[in-house]
Amino acid sequence: MTEKFVENKNKVWLASAGLLTIGLIVGGYLLGDGLLRAKMADRSVTVRGLAEREVTADLATWTIAYSAQSSDLGSAQTDIDRDTKAITSFFKELGFKADALKPTGANVSQYSSNGIPQYTIRQRLSLRTDDIEKAQAAVARQFDLVRRGVVLEDGSGMSYTFTKLDEIKPEMVAEATKDARKSAEQFAEDSGTDVGGIKSATQGYFSINSRDGDGGGYGVTDTPYKKVRVVTTVNFYLD
Repeated sequence: MTEKFVENKNKVWLASAGLLTIGLIVGGYLLGDGLLRAKMADRSVTVRGLAEREVTADLATWTIAYSAQSSDLGSAQTDIDRDTKAITSFFKELGFKADALKPTGANVSQYSSNGIPQYTIRQRLSLRTDDIEKAQAAVARQFDLVRRGVVLEDGSGMSYTFTKLDEIKPEMVAEATKDARKSAEQFAEDSGTDVGGIKSATQGYFSINSRDGDGGGYGVTDTPYKKVRVVTTVNFYLD
């Protein structure tokens, strides 16, 4: 009876061990398969997409800085008033409305030279207009001001601004994302995979620069022709 009991006990132990082994094998397979699928699902590629567009500025701003100097403050003021009148007449002749030109700053400084006081009055006027063609025509004739006795200082110059960025942002982001997908598809083709959906995406900053290089400032000509640029970073799943 004892031998029979031991034999049955051994059979039970062997059966339990067999079931445990099968369970470990199946569990290991399922775990390995799950990890493999998770690893496959986590495969992705990060690429950048570029979108560029040429636009024309819709706002022109011309800052005109000028000054007058004299040993007598009254004489300096008379000279600055004369220059202001010449500038105002210049823009009126070009067809600009009176409110297009506004004063944006003035200051008076004093120093002594050989015991004689010297006064310098500096003044700034600013022209703002959405008539780009008229602004270009005006800046092309800026030396007419010099011929009228107005000495333009550093800081004078025309600058052009594109203010309608929000109107083209959505289309440009879509273009940049499409460009990023092309790069991802090329990578996928080279690696024998397919491109899936977007895992994550980051929109870069929009930049607006002169199409033909930086400009602005006296002696340097800015242009109304701008280039808008955005770079997006997109992470695509790989199937």
